[in-house]
Parts: sequence; C-alpha cells; structure tokens
Amino acid sequence: MPSVTAADYLPPSRDLDDLAAAAQACRGCDLFENATQTVFGQGPADARLMLVGEQPGDREDLAGQPFVGPAGRLLDKALREAQIPREPVYVTNAVKHFKFVAAERGPRRIHKTPSRTEVVSCRPWLLAEIETVTPEVLVLLGATAAKALLGNDFRLTAHRGEVVRLPPGEVPDQIDPAVVVTLHPSAVLRGPAEARDESFASLVADLRLAATLLTG
Repeated sequence: MPSVTAADYLPPSRDLDDLAAAAQACRGCDLFENATQTVFGQGPADARLMLVGEQPGDREDLAGQPFVGPAGRLLDKALREAQIPREPVYVTNAVKHFKFVAAERGPRRIHKTPSRTEVVSCRPWLLAEIETVTPEVLVLLGATAAKALLGNDFRLTAHRGEVVRLPPGEVPDQIDPAVVVTLHPSAVLRGPAEARDESFASLVADLRLAATLLTG
C-alpha cells in the first residue's frame, strides 16, 4: 500500500543533494505516475531568499528544473526589475510533480491545479527545504504556495504584499523567516492583457519588499 504522504520518503539527512535524490523516488501521491520526473528546488544551500511556486509546468517537467518555462522567464524579468540576482536565490515549488490534462487535440499538456490532498502530501519536501536552507525571507508565489504553508483559509487577495510569519510548529522554532505572499508569474501571464502591466508591477513591488527584509 503506497504511503499517504512524502514523509515516508524523506532521508535522515537534510543535505539538499540527499533530499533531491530521495525525492526522485517519492510515491507519496499519484502525481508521479504521469509526470516525467520529480522537479526539486534549486539554489544555494545558504540562500537568504527562497521563492516558492505552485508546481512545475510542462517545460520544468521535461527539464527537471524549476522556473525555466514562460513563468520562469517572467519571474527572471521581475527579479531584475526588483534588483534581485537570481543566482543567490533558492527556488522551488509546493508540489514537485507536474499535474496536467492532455489537450483534446495535439500533444500539448495543460496545467491543472493540484488538489489540497496533493499539496499536503508533498508538503514534507517543502518543509525539509525550508529547514535546510533556513532562509531569512520566504516569498510565496500564488495561492497554492501560500495555502501550503499558511493554511487553506489564507486568502492571497487579502494579504498580498504584507509581511507575515509561518504558523508555529511548521518548522523548528529557530527558523523564522519573514514571509511575503504575492502573485504567481503564471497568473500575470494568464490574466487579461489590459491588466498585465499592473499585475507585473505588483509582483515587482512585492519582490522589492522582500529584498528590503534581508538583513545587511
């Protein structure tokens, strides 16, 4: 009988390479069955800033790297506008496998939002990443990432751009990053054309806020 969550697949080590290797074998939910591979986070183990998205997309699923598709390119642009170099940033997703439905015509795979059960099942990997990297600032990109760590009742629209904290008990007490919740880059891309400039500006403003929270 398969494990209910990813917790059974976590290695004793909190080394990022060990976590990434173990995640490749995760069968904590059914998403592994159709995805090409696990897409784990990437970035320095001592990153001061961590960005968390929803899940890998089609390009990420094929490449095995987070944020390398259209949303990743928009994120890179937003980081440049906010004067945040991407190289020192750790980027990951709340869910590590691509969830999709096949297009009615052609080979295209269409993104499908992960269920709450799938998000909760995958959360041990995300918590292990936070525990390992111990970021000073955590930016949650989109509602799925926000609800994964702040609870299912959290509303991005009500708290976007605010500085909040993780609920007690999610990670060890000595790890207490400032948390900023903002739009996911894919939401900017999917939004109405007339609203994209404003949405992108909001994303950049929230990233700038995150940068001001970094000490030193």
